Amino acid sequence: MVKVHIVGAGPGDVDLITVKGLRCIETADIILYDRLINKELLTYAKKGAKLIFCGKLPSRHAMIQEQINRALVNYAQQGLNVIRLKGGDPFVFGRGAEEAEVLAQHNIPFEIVPGITSGIAAPAYAGIPVTHRDLSSSFAMVTGHMQEGKDDSIQWESLAKGIDTIAIYMGVGNLPYIRQQLLKYGREEKTPVALIQWGTFAQQKTVTGTLANIEEVVKKENIQNPSIIVVGEVVTLREKIQWLENVKPEPLIEEISV
Repeated sequence: MVKVHIVGAGPGDVDLITVKGLRCIETADIILYDRLINKELLTYAKKGAKLIFCGKLPSRHAMIQEQINRALVNYAQQGLNVIRLKGGDPFVFGRGAEEAEVLAQHNIPFEIVPGITSGIAAPAYAGIPVTHRDLSSSFAMVTGHMQEGKDDSIQWESLAKGIDTIAIYMGVGNLPYIRQQLLKYGREEKTPVALIQWGTFAQQKTVTGTLANIEEVVKKENIQNPSIIVVGEVVTLREKIQWLENVKPEPLIEEISV
């Protein structure tokens, strides 16, 4: 039976996609893919597969969500094997549930293939665990991108007072507001903060500071989206267990004549 697969491509490092996700790519007739996936994954598509870019930038959308929804339905109704390929995990700020709802409304079978989300993977690649027995027993993932025209529904007081580690997605543009809300509701200025830009990609860049100075750090280092903001004491562990920067390229193996 033909079905649509909504697949999480993982956070960036091509090796972090799941085995099942890769199998879906290899068998797809149609792949509708997002901006932040590692494009190397598309090289695993079979010959003749149609690749459709659905990427979004602030105020610039290659395809609006309604168009993506229609495309998923139309291609599936043609009996084609359709993959919706999303960065990270499709159910973590990825609109995967919205697309699944549309497919369900049209009685189109679908399957969700989870992926590793950047809110966990990017800090891990920066040497920052989101939980730690001594420093963090609670963890929250929060969107830093508020829907235009809607009131802020984030429970900032609960986050500031009740959560040890906060991972904030898509929040660089709203960093001053995020910082203001956390301080307003009781988070201390000395609270460590990290921003990880292009997490798990080869160009990953990490900066650290505190709620007191992180805006200046970000401005000085020109940190932009896509970035994950991590707030909490676990950020201090980066000094001890950062590892990505210490990985040396594997030496080239010289060809040996036999």
